[in-house]
Amino acid sequence: MKQKIFLVAIALIIFGLTAAWQYQHEPVNYTEWKEYLGGPDRNHYSTLDQITPSNVKNLQVAWTYSTPDSGQMQVNPIIVDGILYGVTSSVQAFALDAATGKEIWRFGEKEKSFASTSRGVAYWTDGTDKRILHTIGSYLYAIDAITGKPVTTFGDNGKVDLHTGLPAIAQKKFIISNTPGTVYEDLIVMPVRLSEGADAAPGDIRAFNVKTGKLVWSFHTIPYPGEAGYDTWPKNAYKNIDVGAANNWAGMSVDKKRGIIYVPTGSAGYDFYGGKRIGKNLYANSLLALNARTGKLLWHFQTMHHDIWDRDLPAPPNLITVTHNGKKTDAVAQVSKQGYVFLFDRVTGKPLFPIKEIPAPKSALAGESAWATQPVPTKPAPFARQSYTLTENDISPYAPDRDSLIARFKTYKRNQFAAPSKEGTIILPGFDGGAEWGGAAADPNEGIIYVNSNEMAWILTMKETPKEDALAGLGAGERIYATTCVACHGTDRKGNTKSGYPSLVEIEKRRDKAFVAQIITNGKGMMPGFTALSASQKQALVAFLFNEEKKEVGAADNKGFKAPYLPYLSTGYNKFLDANGLPAITPPWGTLNAINLNTGEYLWKIRLGEVSALKAKGIPTTGSENYGGPVVTANGLLFIAATKDEKFRVFDKKTGYLLWETQLPAAGFATPSTYQVNGKQYIVIACGGTKLGAKKGNQYVAFALP
Repeated sequence: MKQKIFLVAIALIIFGLTAAWQYQHEPVNYTEWKEYLGGPDRNHYSTLDQITPSNVKNLQVAWTYSTPDSGQMQVNPIIVDGILYGVTSSVQAFALDAATGKEIWRFGEKEKSFASTSRGVAYWTDGTDKRILHTIGSYLYAIDAITGKPVTTFGDNGKVDLHTGLPAIAQKKFIISNTPGTVYEDLIVMPVRLSEGADAAPGDIRAFNVKTGKLVWSFHTIPYPGEAGYDTWPKNAYKNIDVGAANNWAGMSVDKKRGIIYVPTGSAGYDFYGGKRIGKNLYANSLLALNARTGKLLWHFQTMHHDIWDRDLPAPPNLITVTHNGKKTDAVAQVSKQGYVFLFDRVTGKPLFPIKEIPAPKSALAGESAWATQPVPTKPAPFARQSYTLTENDISPYAPDRDSLIARFKTYKRNQFAAPSKEGTIILPGFDGGAEWGGAAADPNEGIIYVNSNEMAWILTMKETPKEDALAGLGAGERIYATTCVACHGTDRKGNTKSGYPSLVEIEKRRDKAFVAQIITNGKGMMPGFTALSASQKQALVAFLFNEEKKEVGAADNKGFKAPYLPYLSTGYNKFLDANGLPAITPPWGTLNAINLNTGEYLWKIRLGEVSALKAKGIPTTGSENYGGPVVTANGLLFIAATKDEKFRVFDKKTGYLLWETQLPAAGFATPSTYQVNGKQYIVIACGGTKLGAKKGNQYVAFALP
């Protein structure tokens, strides 16, 4: 009897180990699109082959789904068990029949979180329990994937506050998540978006239990005493005094076989002046390899030291296999805003192409200490132009004001890693890359990545912050505006609509006070929410914006708001544009690149996107700014929307040759997904428009062969 029990026990152990192995080594089911960007490797890749280079020209609309709202949608939908899960522009999660587009359920209407953006949802199952993990504002929700109802056993009646685990000083600070979390076993590791200023919360990487919502582990990106990297910051920076962020907002990839999660981090706050955070600033601007179960650091590489240019790592890295020196190596490839590709051995963190430390200029701003060198890969060559390569000949020949642009160009600093300055510094690639949140697609077995890139130059200009006595005579609302809002919306409140920052002049004619107050609290688009403002301070700011400050509030509560003091602030995010609102530099203004990471050489580079006004004049394709990534298939196709011209295009992945294009109902600033249901392959794209001045849209459009 004992022997029988022993044998049964052994059998159960073997079964359990086998099940665990299968769980960890479960092959990707390419008939589905089960995770953000196609899988845990974030490769935007599929082996589906019903749509081919020869028949792709026959694609037609299979179904459309109209959301109940309109506006920017950055969503890469997931498809599981024949159900498509996506998000509307007002951050309502929904489920559709993936074959017809018919709505099954929708969640989040009551929350009214219409000011944020979302790139999608995450999915978890143990085989029976099936959950969608979705964020609205500062909350992570667990939703029953079949019914759309909250899972009440998760967290607090179905939701977890993403402030959980942060220090007390951060509990009222702005925090949201607009990129899906990364699921590993029964954990979800959450990216978070924070303020870009010195008031930012700390960017701790945190894992939560998918079943209970409980915090399982944290990794401090601004290290605590006794932790490695603590000495790369001023003493006690971890206490979040005038320093914050170093967060992951772009998402992560995970090697499920090895149990390693790869986490790219962003810059520390404040973005453009680091006098309050002198030092190298680990682990900001770093690719982290963490033990997925414990959060323990395995290795790291910092791609920008003491970042003062907002050079966040903008997308999850790609997990691929490359051949170097005749040997197959599992690798991790990280694209960057700078237009670089950093390639590492996935296990050891050793660079697979040498990375050199290039001397960097000093800063002329008082109190700033720019780092003396910066890392630059020797291969591949950058996929976007660099500011230091520009000359007067690079000013656009299509600009009606070319002479004045050249005169301005001569006044700007533009050497490699030129520090922010009072004179103005050209940032190229710009604040939006190079690479952006759309990230790169990859053929994981061939070692080739495909990345779309922006080539928009921006001008970063610093100015001295008004001293306290200069603000003393201002009313409470104007004082808050001067220290919080003026960098983006200007002293005259006219904003910079060409760069995407709206005018606030006569806002009372366009919006009511309740709407404006909600935007101040929750943020919108690139604008963070100012959650630390009290109700009376928000009231004072709204009164100022509505030109009613004296009538409603007067100059009371002048000392009621105190932003973290920095001696310098930027004058805002200003694109280098001509009089027509087009880029001031020569094309290309957007590209699509195929890079062989076995050799570090380019297979091809083409211009992506058209400017209709120039095309009408017979000017060749210029390329354009683009947001959202590509999808690549094993049988040779590359699908991408991403451009303002509202086109959806398919290219030959081997040559870059355009095979097919169609007009979308609105620009698709998102990454498509491909899947198969009932034997038919579909490709779907969210068409929300809105960004770059494009018209608004509200449709998901799925294509298939007849």
